[in-house]
Amino acid sequence: MTGLRARQKADRNRRILDAAALLFREVGYDSARIEDIAERAEVSVGTFYNYYENKGDILVATVSMEVEEVLAAGRTIVDNPPSSVEGALEALIGQYYDHSLVYLSKEMWRTAMAISIQQPESPFSKRYTELDRRLCDQVSTLIHKLQVKGLVAPGTDVRAVGEMLFNNLNLMFIEFAKHEAMPLDELKARVSRQNRPLATLIAAP
Repeated sequence: MTGLRARQKADRNRRILDAAALLFREVGYDSARIEDIAERAEVSVGTFYNYYENKGDILVATVSMEVEEVLAAGRTIVDNPPSSVEGALEALIGQYYDHSLVYLSKEMWRTAMAISIQQPESPFSKRYTELDRRLCDQVSTLIHKLQVKGLVAPGTDVRAVGEMLFNNLNLMFIEFAKHEAMPLDELKARVSRQNRPLATLIAAP
């Protein structure tokens, strides 16, 4: 029975998340009502509040779901990266960007970013920061893996390089989210061009 209850709880949570993500996309985060999310998820408003206190909570849960899936997909690339620094970076960062709009629209990302900045001590902001840290760690892990394989020059500070790469890809994603008309392919092309000189610098001779 315990296992059944856990599965039912997980199913209700996923229905709430999916309903919220769809409604946020359709009417915007500000206009979405908790009552409408609950109705779409086929749960009562009281059940909604058993899972989430407010819309901000469910937004960060959606961001978390997004990033957890991105990290899982990224691990497969880190475990078996392409045989060049540039190719490996393009594969990992491309995976991040390709998945970025699966659950969240640009408007939802802008809202999440704004909340994290406006309320830096809130649980939302702390969770958002922790997810960014994990993504940054994964980029650094990729550079380390390439160094172990002899593709990155010995003595390279892989942590510093990973942080530089992540900071840039994150900044460029913010620019992408700010400009509704910017296509994903343009974002990926710009970041690939920016990464190319650094990939050349750290590549093993």
